Amino acid sequence: MTLKSSWVETANSATTQFPLNNLPYGVFSTAGLPPRCGVAIGDYVLDVQALEADGFICFGGAFKDPSWNAFMAQGRTHWRDLREKLTNLLTEDAPECERLSAYLTALDEVELHLPIVVMEFTDFYASKHHATNVGTMFCGAENALPPNWLHMPIGYNGRASTVVVSGTDVVRPRGQTKAPDAGQPSFGPCERLDIELEMGAIVGQPSKMGTSVSVEEADDMIFGYVLLNDWSARDIQAWEYQPLGPFQAKAFATSISPWIVTTAALQPFRTSTPPREHTLLPYLQERRPMLFDIDLEVAIAPHGKAETVIATTNYHEMYYSAPQQLAHHASSGCAIRVGDLLGSGTISGAEKSQCGSLLEMTWGGKEPITLRTGETRNFIEDGDTLTLRGVAKGDGYTVGFGECVGKIRPAI
Repeated sequence: MTLKSSWVETANSATTQFPLNNLPYGVFSTAGLPPRCGVAIGDYVLDVQALEADGFICFGGAFKDPSWNAFMAQGRTHWRDLREKLTNLLTEDAPECERLSAYLTALDEVELHLPIVVMEFTDFYASKHHATNVGTMFCGAENALPPNWLHMPIGYNGRASTVVVSGTDVVRPRGQTKAPDAGQPSFGPCERLDIELEMGAIVGQPSKMGTSVSVEEADDMIFGYVLLNDWSARDIQAWEYQPLGPFQAKAFATSISPWIVTTAALQPFRTSTPPREHTLLPYLQERRPMLFDIDLEVAIAPHGKAETVIATTNYHEMYYSAPQQLAHHASSGCAIRVGDLLGSGTISGAEKSQCGSLLEMTWGGKEPITLRTGETRNFIEDGDTLTLRGVAKGDGYTVGFGECVGKIRPAI
């Protein structure tokens, strides 16, 4: 597939993240307009709510509310129809382009909001490189992966209430910790604050309680993907995680990028999960490629200073795909809901420069990284801004996710 031409000139660059090939969905507002659904095209956002109100598209009032949940619930046929209609409206030779230009607002003039109402949030631990690194640090190389890890996606249920959109500041969490040489635990601000570079899969179709779904059905249920930062308080996590896993160390904030890149837009970038040591049980086996070739990076900027890119990796490093994770989640009969969010787990490659967390980059805080400012970091300091970026590169075009940004404020 090559670049599709649009009458929106800024959508025709090989480097824009939002060409006609992409058409990601979000929620925006302006000084004069309340939050509403929109689609990014070039340097603009197209007002989808107004398009439906004025009769250019018709989806039964799905865009009356400022979220994509109602539209997602309409199903895959409607997903395909909207993408086709928007493509026709925005294509280079669209007959009504002059009228449609009135529905565009420059991206630098809008405020972006959460694109969905997040119903449930489940986070996974699904990169073999990440799991091996963390396991080696805490359990030794011979016991790095728990016995179940190569057989199923491991996850935990997080907090939907603290999923926030890119650009939202994050307050340093407080919690109970225990230093190795301390006789008793103490309570105070986290001292080992970290990020986790992840992708988030947004579920657009439900499953019924007591039923399961195949990996292929799960793939069809996923509406699209976002960048996701699973903020992590490592010292709180170290003290609390036995025996039930992460709790308060992960509950305080999860940031996602504002634009949902649809599964349809990512079709040209499909790729398979890596070779396996053991054959997966039939309910987890893939019959088509389920991962995507998406270049990812992490940058950190101290307050008021230039950023440093501290990691680059790719989504294809994951050992388990989002459809496999969703199929496993539903396998017990767990009901899946429209608006559920699945975190991929930290995405790390084989090299230190490809690690998706500071825990790995600094090997537990023992090997600090040096920023371009000359400063060093073991973990995140107050005032630091962390930015995640992701792009899939096609033949003369780019499908981008925008940025997932969060700045750390001091503990309250």
